Amino acid sequence: MQFTSLNFTCSSCGAPQRFSPTESSLICDFCHTKKAIEIDNTPIKEYNFQEALRTLNTEENKEIQKEVLCKKCGGHFQFTPYTFSSLCPFCQTPATIERIQEIQPQSLIPFQISQQEALSIFKEWVGSRWFAPDAFKKYLDTEEKLLGYYLPYWTYDSQTNTSYQGLRGDIYYVTVRKRIRDTNGNLREVNVQEARINWTPVSGEVTLSFDDITVGASKTITRAILESLEPWDTNQLLPFNEKYLAGFEAQEYTIGLDNGFEYAKVKMASSIQRAIKGQIGGDQQKITTSHTHYSQVSYKNTLFPIWTATFEWKEKSYLYAINAQTGKIVGERPYSYVKITLAIVALLATLALGGYLYNTYAPKELPSHSYTTTPLYP
Repeated sequence: MQFTSLNFTCSSCGAPQRFSPTESSLICDFCHTKKAIEIDNTPIKEYNFQEALRTLNTEENKEIQKEVLCKKCGGHFQFTPYTFSSLCPFCQTPATIERIQEIQPQSLIPFQISQQEALSIFKEWVGSRWFAPDAFKKYLDTEEKLLGYYLPYWTYDSQTNTSYQGLRGDIYYVTVRKRIRDTNGNLREVNVQEARINWTPVSGEVTLSFDDITVGASKTITRAILESLEPWDTNQLLPFNEKYLAGFEAQEYTIGLDNGFEYAKVKMASSIQRAIKGQIGGDQQKITTSHTHYSQVSYKNTLFPIWTATFEWKEKSYLYAINAQTGKIVGERPYSYVKITLAIVALLATLALGGYLYNTYAPKELPSHSYTTTPLYP
């Protein structure tokens, strides 16, 4: 499929312009001319979930090869499937194309942490990993190792009504006789208090309202990392504007609206369970059955900003991500087993030296003697 890119170039010198998180403006790469992005105060719209499902194409989306023409240099290149913003590989001009998914992002959170700030966060985090290999600590010598992405997210609002059945457990104490062995080794009987639980059948319903349950809609990064990057402050969402994408890669959703809501249900379930247990009361609670009805469900398709890096170590890839709104960093660190072994050896040597010094220089206990006294006078 053929696309013509939307490029952002400087009106003064014609060089590429990129969005600067520190300036909240487009900045020229060459002459540093700044072009402000007009703030759009249009309220962020919520869309009806059920209506969208009725109109969506239920067939699985196919990966489409995207042939892109750069309007700046005339170069032809390809975007990876579901990518709609990146850089021209020939002139490095930010390029944005039309979206192909049926639901298109209508809002986003712009990058608020620059690449340099993200690099500092990453280096501080890496430096705190004592047993990381030296190659890992030298990995981020240049900023280019950090890549900026706008990843697609769904947000869901929902009213929930959950009916349940369960058991309420109230602790009470009874006095029982027990045989114990005292300090002299003799058996004797004593009264002790033992806890018992009185279980009472209960049933009821709880009603909760959920606002902006966020669900990552990309398969580029693992769900564990996507969820660990939370929370996102969706109060800072702005209406979609391609200028915020300039210089960053952006992707459309690869996890559909309906599948995303299933992930949202899992998130809501933990809050619903806490509410049920709070309503049951008592000292302990058991939920035997529950059924939740979801109503007034609405959604937004939006973009959230992250910085990512991938470190290759001993034939394994380690992915890291930084929430470019809050600065939170997540990822799995590699371990240097040489450093761990040396640390264990050093610990054992320290313990051995401490034992030797104690045995050598600790005060010795004087030998005990028994004396027999003789009266002076018979």
